[in-house]
Amino acid sequence: MKILVCISCVPDTTSKVTIDSSTSQISTQGLTFIVGPYDDYALSRAIELKESNGAEVIVLHVGGADSEPLIRKCLALGADSAVRIDGFPTTSSQISNSIVNYVKQNPVDLILMGKESIDYNSGIVHGLVAGALGYTHFNPVMHLDLSGDGLNLEVEMDGGKMDVFCPLPAVLGCQEPIAEWKIPSMRGIMTARTKEITVLPFESVSQIQIEKADIAETARKNKMIKAEDAEQLIELLRTETNVL
Repeated sequence: MKILVCISCVPDTTSKVTIDSSTSQISTQGLTFIVGPYDDYALSRAIELKESNGAEVIVLHVGGADSEPLIRKCLALGADSAVRIDGFPTTSSQISNSIVNYVKQNPVDLILMGKESIDYNSGIVHGLVAGALGYTHFNPVMHLDLSGDGLNLEVEMDGGKMDVFCPLPAVLGCQEPIAEWKIPSMRGIMTARTKEITVLPFESVSQIQIEKADIAETARKNKMIKAEDAEQLIELLRTETNVL
């Protein structure tokens, strides 16, 4: 079985995001990047399947050369090889098209990725990929086991979860608790240095360009109103929030 794990490289949630005044876009100066947490779950489960069933795990990322240290980390965790599509996509469709083009030339049985990235949170790449390839698609998947020529899944849904059988090939968006995050071993780190990262050209299919980025104001204004001053609360709701 061949498993393709698609990863995103996103800013660490502890990093402070700022806007570069010269470009009106998010500044990468001083930002620490990590593999998307949901992608980490997908990769961890793929490695577990490799260890228990002998699957081949390939990591794919669409991005620049500065992402290669994070790709090496994935190799250190246990992925067999990696592919970097060299480009700077600005839309989900660009990313999904890059994945689809790769898979059409390099067929795989299972494509795993996080249910969403934690920067743009679009959560649609797995669906776009599955639709373009004609693969079975489920999201978000909380449990995954091999079963004959298919998969047994536990999928989150409104109001609970459901157990389903999924035929292959398939594309799955993953979330906890599908697997436990893994930490690279020293042996894995040393081995990763010799593993191959194939670099392929990026083919842009979109004319969309980001002209300006803004950071939403997250600071909340708090006002304490005493219980006996209900009329003041009503007036504030009317004049400052337009609720009434």
